[in-house]
Amino acid sequence: MKHSIKHKRVNNIWLGTIERPAIQFLSEKMPGWVTPDMLTLIGFLAAILIAVSYWLSNLNPAFLWLASFGFLLNWFGDSLDGSLARFRKIERPRFGYFIDHTVDAITQFIIGIGIGLSPYVDLRFALFLVTGYLLVSIHTYITIYIKGIFKISYGGCGPTEIRVLAIMVNALLYWTGVPEFHVPILGLTIYNLFVVLTGSALIVTYIVSAARQAIELATLEQTVRESR
Repeated sequence: MKHSIKHKRVNNIWLGTIERPAIQFLSEKMPGWVTPDMLTLIGFLAAILIAVSYWLSNLNPAFLWLASFGFLLNWFGDSLDGSLARFRKIERPRFGYFIDHTVDAITQFIIGIGIGLSPYVDLRFALFLVTGYLLVSIHTYITIYIKGIFKISYGGCGPTEIRVLAIMVNALLYWTGVPEFHVPILGLTIYNLFVVLTGSALIVTYIVSAARQAIELATLEQTVRESR
């Protein structure tokens, strides 16, 4: 359990130069009555808002804007809860670690279901995307325990970039709808194809990262055995 609590954070994301100062500023200016637990709850409720908004987009595509607002709220709650706790020096390492990652997993599932209930993406492909995201998340949690490193980003892309991409896609969906484009044989629309490719990229990231780490650990332990 020691490795899962005390760890080094690695968050080399493309938007880091913008996000890190913003989080620092918001942590400093946050009213005293706002607590990390409250921010975690905001992030979770935002995920429900996102899912419901995607579902309601069956009635009117304008609800996509509400989904995008939900992504902003989710970023606000999810990115600031731990940062605020560290800024105020009120961390609860075990409880905070457990709640943060438990809520993250539930949040990812809820948002994936919402995307699959929209008129733009088939539920099967949305769940495929969720599977890829959860695999990468599981790999991240294992790495924390094994190496004491909390790697938030892969290839410069992290949760923040994914949220920004989702907001951009929402805007594109609102203005263009679903173009009549189908992939031969597979019969996928353009947005189903996008979701499948994104999910595939996440799964490949998981496989490659896990394989590299397995080789690294095997080599390290072999070296330790030989040095005895």
